[in-house]
Amino acid sequence: MTISSKISTFAGLPIVAWDADETPDDPAAVAWRLEAEEFDAGEEELEQALEALLKRTGDGGPGALVVGEWGESYGRAFPVDLLVRNAPRLSRLRSLFAAELTFEQCEISWIKQADITALFEAFPQLERLWVRGADGLELKPVRHESLRELAFESGGLPAEIVRAVGASDFPQLTHLELWLGVDNYGGDARADDLAPILSGRALPALTSLAVRNAEIADEVAAALAAAPVVARLSALDLSLGALSDTGGEALLAGQPLTHLTSLNLSHHFLSEELAQRLVEELPGVQVDVSDRQQEEEWGRYTAVSE
Repeated sequence: MTISSKISTFAGLPIVAWDADETPDDPAAVAWRLEAEEFDAGEEELEQALEALLKRTGDGGPGALVVGEWGESYGRAFPVDLLVRNAPRLSRLRSLFAAELTFEQCEISWIKQADITALFEAFPQLERLWVRGADGLELKPVRHESLRELAFESGGLPAEIVRAVGASDFPQLTHLELWLGVDNYGGDARADDLAPILSGRALPALTSLAVRNAEIADEVAAALAAAPVVARLSALDLSLGALSDTGGEALLAGQPLTHLTSLNLSHHFLSEELAQRLVEELPGVQVDVSDRQQEEEWGRYTAVSE
């Protein structure tokens, strides 16, 4: 599967293009999409688009920003510097999607990312950060007082990113989403790299954990079976991955999961029997075992890899 369509909402707000014909009555009531018109646009085109957007949104800029095509996204890194340079003019920014690209613009594993550490430092009031793509992605352990939601969407998330998240200090973070992907596209993280997160030592406010699109979904499920963090979660998500009966059995044999509100296992390789057991043995939990896959001769696969 590839990501084939742009999202229509972000941070609970409808998305409006920076060059839309009409400006909303309340520019703060929408999320703004900033992007270059052409895939091979130069750096100055996105800068000009940002200038136009800032004129439309007024002092402080948008509260929610979705950055799409910035020009040669398959060859030039996400423009962290442009956002950081303009941070004083973006003081209202609370939600940022860094690289909302579809496969027609750039396959997820080809998106060129950058060191995003400076975003945390430049935007101390940021509450939500989504990042798509992991080629060239870097993150140093950082403290951020305001962040509540962090998501990394990738076809292969490097282990050092997972470890950096676990080593960071995000006291307000309630939702974490990691698309681990596959080793062939740089997803070399193992369950041990998740240890600080699963132990509960990191991210003290975490209530929603998504380890998605994981080639090692069975390994993650086995680690979660005894992970202390699970006891304080309300939502657990292992969707889009290669979960098999091995991982499903581990979940059932491990610590109780009946306190969860939701358990998302969609896009899986569970047998029909085990999928039904998960639903029946977790009464009161919204268990999603939709989109059952058939293992190929060459093995199981994640939903998003290239």
